[in-house]
Amino acid sequence: MADAIAEKIVPPVANVGRYRWVIVGLLFLATAINYVDRQMIGVLKPTLQHEMGWTEGDFANIVFWFQVAYAIGYIGFGRIVDKVGARVGYLVAIVIWTVSHMAHGLASSVTQFALARAGLGIGESGNFPAGIRAVTDWFPQKERAFAIGLFNAGANVGAIVTPLLVPFLVLMFDWRVAFYVTGLFGVLWLIAWWAIYRHPDEHPRLSEGERAWIQQDPADPVTPIGWGRLLGIRETWSYALGKFFIDPIWWFFLFWLPGYLFERYDMDLKSFGLPLAAIYLISDVGSVAGGWLSSRLIKAGRTPNFARKLTMFVCACCVVPVYFAQDIDSVWTAVLIIGLATAAHQAFSANLYTLPSDIFPRGAVGSVVGIGGTVGAVGGMGMALFTGYILETTGNNYQILFGICASAYFVALLAVHLLSPRLDRVTV
Repeated sequence: MADAIAEKIVPPVANVGRYRWVIVGLLFLATAINYVDRQMIGVLKPTLQHEMGWTEGDFANIVFWFQVAYAIGYIGFGRIVDKVGARVGYLVAIVIWTVSHMAHGLASSVTQFALARAGLGIGESGNFPAGIRAVTDWFPQKERAFAIGLFNAGANVGAIVTPLLVPFLVLMFDWRVAFYVTGLFGVLWLIAWWAIYRHPDEHPRLSEGERAWIQQDPADPVTPIGWGRLLGIRETWSYALGKFFIDPIWWFFLFWLPGYLFERYDMDLKSFGLPLAAIYLISDVGSVAGGWLSSRLIKAGRTPNFARKLTMFVCACCVVPVYFAQDIDSVWTAVLIIGLATAAHQAFSANLYTLPSDIFPRGAVGSVVGIGGTVGAVGGMGMALFTGYILETTGNNYQILFGICASAYFVALLAVHLLSPRLDRVTV
């Protein structure tokens, strides 16, 4: 399947080869599985609230403990990946998250669900540090945003598959079986990853021409760099604060959007899957388009600073209409508006994810990504508790929450620009 993705999406560069896009295919599939496992709690929220008697506060607490574990795991996996590389780092991550995901099927209380979610958060936090390190190893700078955009699009594919597959499994069996069946996807991917992935210096199927293409950028150190040094560099905080402002918005969409559609448009388990899938299908286009646009600008001679920030500004503008989503009575008009916002998020995120590899030497990329992911997850913790509070005290009114979504990306871009005005490469 990875070969098929490479052949259909990315034509080979003349005399270079395209095996690096097979690696992107594997990362794409891992991210899709990651988001199937992550989003299931949101899709099953109405079912579990009915069966378990959860309040909005109970659900917010379950999401909160996922975020706590994700924050801890993200910074830890960033360091692990810098030390052992993407191959082993991904192996550890997916074993933890697959076991924890399947453990949801055994849970019967808020506490047990919170524990299972915490395990899932630890494991899933390794996906992007390992994936971005793999892209850094396998792609020159001019192709990284596009490659990250492609594998990041797996998040939307996972979010599309979940509302279509999970209700079917629940109606055919029950929600516990749904966790067991979807857990098998991670097992199958792990077998493929261990069989296929190697560092480009060691890969037997990589041609010399493609290896030279991958290594065209100036060499930089690969020795891991301590957190203490990285935390003292403002460019680290440029990336981390960008994550702090935008990650909570994505978590909000991922975990609360199914319930919003369920309540606002009086849907049920059979009917809300298609609108939700449509939103994330639109998001997929944004993820690829955002990476393509900045990569295209760089190839046309623009600096990475101009290309990344212009693309992120366009994305921030595209999120603004979501503020009016709650006032829209047509579900499909709301789908288009929310879909535009989620697509813009993915395009913005694809460019933000490239900043560590643009700015830092290779040996620091995983750690910087880990620091940023942890800071973003801290923002997500606050957003989870705030969302639960707002919905319980306003009678499920989403206006304030959509207002935060509409403005967050401008604040994130401002933070990036103020702390790294030129995206200059740093020496650490």
